[in-house]
Amino acid sequence: MTRRLLLSYLALAILVLAGLELPLGWIYARAEISRASQGVERDASMLAEVTEENIEEGNLDALPDVVGDYATRTGGRVVVTDRQGIVLADSDPSGRTGISLAVEPDIARALRNQPTVATGDEALSATMPGSSGTTIRGALRLTYPMAEVNARVHRLWGALALAGACILAAVALAAFTLARWITRPLRTLEAATAQLAEGRLTEPPDTTTGPPELRSLAASFTHTATRLQQLLKAQQAFASEASHQLKTPLTALRLRLENFEPYLAPRAHGSLEEAIGEVERLSRMVQGLLALARLENSATTPEPVVLDTVIADRVAVWESLAAEQYVTLAVTGTRTGRVWALPGALEQVIDNLVANALRVSPPGTTVTLHRAPGAELHIIDQGPGMTEADRARAFDRFWRAAGSHHDGTGLGLPIVRHLVQASGGNITLHSAPGTGLDAAVRLRPVADGLPRDSSGHPRPGPASVTVP
Repeated sequence: MTRRLLLSYLALAILVLAGLELPLGWIYARAEISRASQGVERDASMLAEVTEENIEEGNLDALPDVVGDYATRTGGRVVVTDRQGIVLADSDPSGRTGISLAVEPDIARALRNQPTVATGDEALSATMPGSSGTTIRGALRLTYPMAEVNARVHRLWGALALAGACILAAVALAAFTLARWITRPLRTLEAATAQLAEGRLTEPPDTTTGPPELRSLAASFTHTATRLQQLLKAQQAFASEASHQLKTPLTALRLRLENFEPYLAPRAHGSLEEAIGEVERLSRMVQGLLALARLENSATTPEPVVLDTVIADRVAVWESLAAEQYVTLAVTGTRTGRVWALPGALEQVIDNLVANALRVSPPGTTVTLHRAPGAELHIIDQGPGMTEADRARAFDRFWRAAGSHHDGTGLGLPIVRHLVQASGGNITLHSAPGTGLDAAVRLRPVADGLPRDSSGHPRPGPASVTVP
């Protein structure tokens, strides 16, 4: 914004200077040419009178001295003819006397007692009749080069350009200072907004400089951000404390239910087991809420992790459980190398996705961990899959697909997405070829640089937690 304000001020200054200096320069140039033309005309009239007297008196030998002296003093060229147009004197050493100029228009007009003044690109000229009353005894042409006039005009344009440049420099300095003063609160406000977007506000915007409107805006933003942080901290504290407080009574409730078993009739044992199962699911849900609270309250920085090594380790852990369900785990694709991820995040992501895949995989099928170019990991099962509407809601907290009979809490995928996004990547769900679900995890290769926030700093993410 500083650059745009500076350019705006400079553009306005240029328009003002152009509106003032261009007409001034043009008027001066026209006036300079007019003065030079009038001077040439005046000098030509005076010389014409002098030469006419010499011609009348027959003193032709004095003509070269008259025109030569004038040419030496002024740099002009003087040509004198008699009444037939024959050249009597020429101040130019290369000029010839005795030739006729009667056919030239200006000489012909002067011999008819009609003066001529002409302004050209190269010279100014004035041709005057040498007459006494109506008696014409000759003509005089005075030619003055435009070089000196043009030099004076150019010097003026140079002076105007220099003055304009100095004014522009002064305007640029003042404009830059003013723009920096105006935009300083905006810059601090932008930095504070970026910090708040990352969940922290350590440097509030400056409320002491800048226009009053921006200072008021910065103060309002600081008040709003402070209030918002307080509300978020209160919400996170409530989720964390509530989860902690619920764990103990749930454990006690589960033990009491288990203690009822010897005293219940056999036909009530099924209901007791269902009740204990629901208590266990509620306990896992509380643990999931506690895990999310830890994710939101903690932060760390992504680190380089070898994805291939993590995949191999997790497959080795899950192979025995998969074999018990007659499901095969397969790793395909080319090696990926190092990616950016939170410490321990990839293990949790793969564990959650593999556990979900095994939960829905029929015996005799395969769960594939496919490594695609661009640091992508696809976990593909051959289960019933999900509809497009279910895939759109799969990352909502506590959401479970209609008709699902497993004892999940609906928090696994939200935690996975949180971990992936905090690592600088993203996760999406697609239909697998034929049947099943394809969970695509896209991470950032180490060659792409550390994931950063909007202010250019390394983007922190939540610390790793144990996902139930």
